[in-house]
Amino acid sequence: MASSDPKTSPPSTLKVPLRMGRICMEKIWGGRVLERTPGIELDVSGLVGETWELVDRVDHNSMVRGGPHADSALRDLMATDREALLGEASATIDERFPVLIKYLSACKPLSVQVHPDDRTAQSLHAGECGKTESWYILDAEPGSLVYLGLQDGVDLGSFGAVASGPGLVDLLRPWPVRAGQFVHVPAGTLHAIGEGITLVEVQQNSDVTYRLYDWGRVGLDGQPRETHVDHCLLAINYEHPITGPVTPELEVLDGDNRGAVLVDCEHYQLSIHEIHSHTDLDTDGVARALVLTEGPARLWLPDIEEPWLMEQGDTWLIPAVIGSFRIDCTESGGVVKLLSIETKA
Repeated sequence: MASSDPKTSPPSTLKVPLRMGRICMEKIWGGRVLERTPGIELDVSGLVGETWELVDRVDHNSMVRGGPHADSALRDLMATDREALLGEASATIDERFPVLIKYLSACKPLSVQVHPDDRTAQSLHAGECGKTESWYILDAEPGSLVYLGLQDGVDLGSFGAVASGPGLVDLLRPWPVRAGQFVHVPAGTLHAIGEGITLVEVQQNSDVTYRLYDWGRVGLDGQPRETHVDHCLLAINYEHPITGPVTPELEVLDGDNRGAVLVDCEHYQLSIHEIHSHTDLDTDGVARALVLTEGPARLWLPDIEEPWLMEQGDTWLIPAVIGSFRIDCTESGGVVKLLSIETKA
């Protein structure tokens, strides 16, 4: 009889929420802003531009913080108890967890870049899937900009003529951005994050980035960073419409709680919740991640008397097998704000 038969397989031990450990990433455009917004601990020195909050890759892998699975790698949980963890959700083409979540803080502008879609990534032999991503803006200094797409009337010919130099900046479309807004960046969108912006990024589990222009600077090693002009020109989708930053319209969900679906794409659904008392959620048969942007909060499971305490800045992974759970405020009159990321079948 196959080992996957429920009569012979041991019961899953993943019936608890998983608090994920973070990985700090040094970047030339980084700083220490994440210690203020969202107020997380950076356990390394130097210019931290990103913290990877939920990741399952060869080079980096999230570790569980505390609980019965303390110090377990997400990769190992995927290998040993994938069905309980993912449920009906699909893994990546190399059998890894399908989304990657990070905090990002740009003290200087990021490079002008593009991520290919799945088909283009395959044709360019990228070695992994494409990369659609979404940004929820936590903070933005006055005058901060993101760049999305090209100015009206710019075609491949006119853009290609200046694509390898600073002249391309004048052809990009700038968008003012402020805290509380949301930006969806489908694969194939030429983009850059300007300085003074801190955000949560949700993306396909891919690290394929084709860099077009890097503002004339050098990398951490003192050398100019590599650009990929030819690949960029092939990866850009010149046809699909560009949607700039959107201010979410929160609807009443239950009681005095509010929320909204920010995006529901083929790779994930991203929602925002503003909780003033408590709210009941469900995994709906797939893995769900929670990013607590404002807290603290408590997470309750049915028939378990003690809650799990969630701190501001935490990222939690809720295995599909859990089903229903409750989030509530720990402080009377307080408010909890969180992002919910639902994986897709």
